[in-house]
Amino acid sequence: TNIGSILASVNPYKPIPGLYSVDAIDLYRQHRLGELPPHIFATANECYCCLWKRHDSQCVLISGESGAGKTESTKLLLKFLSAMSQTSLGAPVSETSTRVEEAILES
Repeated sequence: TNIGSILASVNPYKPIPGLYSVDAIDLYRQHRLGELPPHIFATANECYCCLWKRHDSQCVLISGESGAGKTESTKLLLKFLSAMSQTSLGAPVSETSTRVEEAILES
């Protein structure tokens, strides 16, 4: 759920098909925060928009207990931001994987 720009999420401890797909990235990049159901991509999109359109510095705090999914959430946020930075260069969302993105996500 969202509380303003704060996203409270729960680790489902199982894969949910399509939840973090390229289609989901494309969907959430086209909408503002609150227009679609709460999602980490909505939060990432808000950060991206504030960073580039308003030139505001951004910080994302991801917290939780051990096993809550902090590392996976960070990877998903970086995946979205990487895809957005590639689409801003004119590449389609489906072709946004770069060596830089892969290196960041693997770290």
